[in-house]
Amino acid sequence: VQLVESGGGLVQAGGSLRLSCVASGNIFSISTMAWYRQAPGKQRDLVAPITIDGITNYADSVKGRFTISRENAKKTVYLQMNNLKPEDPAVYYCRIWARTTRGDMEYSYWGQGTQVTVSS
Repeated sequence: VQLVESGGGLVQAGGSLRLSCVASGNIFSISTMAWYRQAPGKQRDLVAPITIDGITNYADSVKGRFTISRENAKKTVYLQMNNLKPEDPAVYYCRIWARTTRGDMEYSYWGQGTQVTVSS
C-alpha cells in the first residue's frame, strides 16, 4: 500500500491550499482516512479524520478553516485549508486504515508527508 500526498507549498497568511493523498496498491477496502501534521520539535497531531460514511471531525485549531473530504472510488482524501495562519506550518501526513484482503485485519498506513509553509 502506498500513499502519495501532494499540494503542499508556500502560501501567505490568509491564503489557501488543497492537499491530496492518493492510495494505491493491493487495497481491498479503506475505512477511515485522516490528515495529521507535525511541526518541528513537536509531536504529530491529528488534524481531521473522515470515515467511509463521510463523518468528519476536526482539531479545535482548524475548525471552520479546514475541510476534509474523500473520493472513495479514487481512494483519495483531500484537505482544503483556508485562512492559513502562522501556526499552521508543518509537514502534513495522510493516514488510512485499510484491509488488503477480504476478512483480513485492518492496518494503518502513512504517507511520506508534504510541507506546508505560511509566510506572514
